[in-house]
Amino acid sequence: MDRPDATFTLAYMVFALCFVFTPNEFRSAGLTVQHMFSEWLGSEDISFIHHHIRRTTLTVLFHCFLPLGYYIGMCFAVQEQNLVYIHHASQGWQIYFGLSLAIQLLSCALAFYWSRRGWANHPICRALNTHALPRSSWRAVASSINTEFRRIDKFASGSTSARVIVTDTWVMKVTTYSLHVALHQDCHLTVTDSKHHSLSPELNTPVQIVTITVASINPAVKPFDIRLKSTEYVELQEKLHAPIRNATNVVIHLTMSELFLETFKSYVRLNEVHRCPSGQELEPCIGCMQVNANVKLVRLCQGDGEGECQQCYCRPMWCLTCMGKWFASRQDQQQPETWLSSRVPCPTCRAKFCILDVCPIP
Repeated sequence: MDRPDATFTLAYMVFALCFVFTPNEFRSAGLTVQHMFSEWLGSEDISFIHHHIRRTTLTVLFHCFLPLGYYIGMCFAVQEQNLVYIHHASQGWQIYFGLSLAIQLLSCALAFYWSRRGWANHPICRALNTHALPRSSWRAVASSINTEFRRIDKFASGSTSARVIVTDTWVMKVTTYSLHVALHQDCHLTVTDSKHHSLSPELNTPVQIVTITVASINPAVKPFDIRLKSTEYVELQEKLHAPIRNATNVVIHLTMSELFLETFKSYVRLNEVHRCPSGQELEPCIGCMQVNANVKLVRLCQGDGEGECQQCYCRPMWCLTCMGKWFASRQDQQQPETWLSSRVPCPTCRAKFCILDVCPIP
């Protein structure tokens, strides 16, 4: 890519997307609003509400600056177009500069409006005001939340841009631009959806993400969704005062072994199918005795004499579920990221096999 404008455009687009959605690499490098302005934002542990009031305001300002930042960068990337002198630029660039400058000025005006009357106009403060008692204000609610957030027994889960926090009194969701707040005693939590991922972004382990809708009986509080790993579901239940309804009968896998079993099944279904010899009848699985055996161990992952896997000569005696449970039970429970690539002995003859050697029987 020889054109400097195209190179800069592509690089800036990647940077802007990463700055807005903040992948782990950007967080590790400290390229976040929360890290770069940590001194002005103050400590989240000491003043949780005021920290997020300032954070959301700065985030809006910087995200709105990105279009104007692109124009400023192009002034240096393609100096021959004289973009520094706006009256010399083409009409298209003039329109772009005007729009990006207008966006920036509007964000500054919005930030100034939010800061008036001691930040009382900020959306977070207005949301807290709906929970204030008569003759009280959002500051009393903020003080209560700040106090409870400092306690070590709170529930916290999720990334910086979508964090779930549950204290003794409050259910909160921290997002990039806002903070959702609901009282325990006023809200109903309902499991509405779940998604199973074979591999999580952080670790080489399966993960199930459960979506829970938080709806308050207070009409001024809008419903919001929280998402967390299924393995954190029990911890969340223990922190709440009311049960979580499962209206759609979502199956929640509470342990790593249950999550791994679903991943094990999905990988085995992709393996080569084993055709039994004609006339051979499949007997019930000796593990559960509920269904017929439907998997056969066949060494397919490597050639003869290579690797640790061995050929199993046992006839089909196990179903897919029981084989998956056996595979999970032989793993190091402290290192779930190694489960998919590990090898275990056959439950009958002890010949070592891996997931690639488990062949489904049609």
